[in-house]
Amino acid sequence: MVSRVIPVDPFDLVVFGGTGDLAQRKILPALFRRHCAGQLPGGERIIGAARTAMSSADYRTVVAESIREHAGPKACGGGALESFLERVSYVALDALGDAGWQQLCCALEGAGDERVRMFYFSVGPGLFGPLAERLHRYGLATAQTRIVVEKPFGRDLASARELNRTLASHFDEGQIYRIDHYLGKETVQNLMAVRFGNMLFEPLWNSQYVDHIQITVAETVGVEGREEYYERAGAMRDMMQNHLMQLLCLIAMEPPAKFDPDAVRDEKLKVIRALDPVEPHHIVRGQYQARLDPEAPHPSYRGLVNNPRSTTESYVALKAHISNWRWAGTPFYLRTGKRLVNRSSVINVMFKDAPHSIFGAEAGRHANHLKIRLQPNEGITLSVTIKEPGQGGMRLIDVPLDMSFAEALGPEGGDPPDAYERLIMDVVRGNQTLFMRGDEVEAAWAWTDPLIAGWKSRGDVPKPYESGSTGPGDADLLMRRDGREWRGINP
Repeated sequence: MVSRVIPVDPFDLVVFGGTGDLAQRKILPALFRRHCAGQLPGGERIIGAARTAMSSADYRTVVAESIREHAGPKACGGGALESFLERVSYVALDALGDAGWQQLCCALEGAGDERVRMFYFSVGPGLFGPLAERLHRYGLATAQTRIVVEKPFGRDLASARELNRTLASHFDEGQIYRIDHYLGKETVQNLMAVRFGNMLFEPLWNSQYVDHIQITVAETVGVEGREEYYERAGAMRDMMQNHLMQLLCLIAMEPPAKFDPDAVRDEKLKVIRALDPVEPHHIVRGQYQARLDPEAPHPSYRGLVNNPRSTTESYVALKAHISNWRWAGTPFYLRTGKRLVNRSSVINVMFKDAPHSIFGAEAGRHANHLKIRLQPNEGITLSVTIKEPGQGGMRLIDVPLDMSFAEALGPEGGDPPDAYERLIMDVVRGNQTLFMRGDEVEAAWAWTDPLIAGWKSRGDVPKPYESGSTGPGDADLLMRRDGREWRGINP
């Protein structure tokens, strides 16, 4: 199978923070891959904007190096990079002052108000308001203007509301794209197709048939390079409140009336508002320790942030319940952490045992299990029970029906697009389905804030766990108390 590539309309894109890490690792390589795929219209203008003084020629050199390093070994050649760089330019400006803004106005002249104009805020949240205000002051905002903002979108409910008010004073909600790259992953989108495009699963997708659901996002990396930010945020703010919350919404939401941005986001919002408060004994926080292995040593979290008394969590696991008819009584177990044994993002839907086994106790307990792998090796595996081959009675075993995207699509299908490729093209199209709405962000913080306030008031200290492990032992006890166990953090 070969995926269809549908070119987008002509557009202009200004990347504020165009010399930063995100722009060089993700945004610009994603645009280049879409150029190689033939999806860019050919007349687009891509403008990097930052405080650093440099010429457009110097910036193209920076962009070329970033693409060579991050676009992947299969990125096309044959002059593609040169033709892409012809569309790239640079403007040095001050987000908090007036320097450079007239030059940006000149760089965007001549396209007309009907052309899609995107401004990517690849900067800290403190600059969102000043940038939005200056876009209007200098007449750069048109009816076709769209702004893209990266997380963290606030650090609590109050700051998220303030950010929403700031952006709403300059742009309509339909112009604001709050990006969460997890929602751009091919498997996450396939989750909706699996649920709502197949009669096989949706009738079983409820508390009558599902025993519990596990959502795991495990990382092998630590906080190197993000020490200052992470010490203020922790795993709860950095991952649980946004990435894992979005996965929870997609796995638990009701079928929308149609595949429409607001219809989908309405159903996600209902899930967040139906979440029960989490009991203190249903939360486990952890902090990774130093790894003394001489072949692969790692410093401790406290050593990295230079704070021997730090109580910031690098790991969090919790048990959540959704109070609605579909999921009443079905627990959702969520966990995320750094410096774990493997890099893995996976959703495990654990179905209940058959109500009665006709094969007797010796056949053992067997239940179906749907595993949705987000990374690495994106794909879906359904575990089914069959008879073990051979003679000597009815012995049952569980075997996987595995659909790996790389194998299913074949060599013609190529690798799944990077999440940023899909999301940036959705911004050009004006499709907000995979982006968070303002009320959705606020609802997530309204659920998260009491959890953070609770452990602060109790003086809870994160449980230590060894770098390269599966996390603190208390997280395993969280499951064992319910007679369950975590599915392994496997690649």
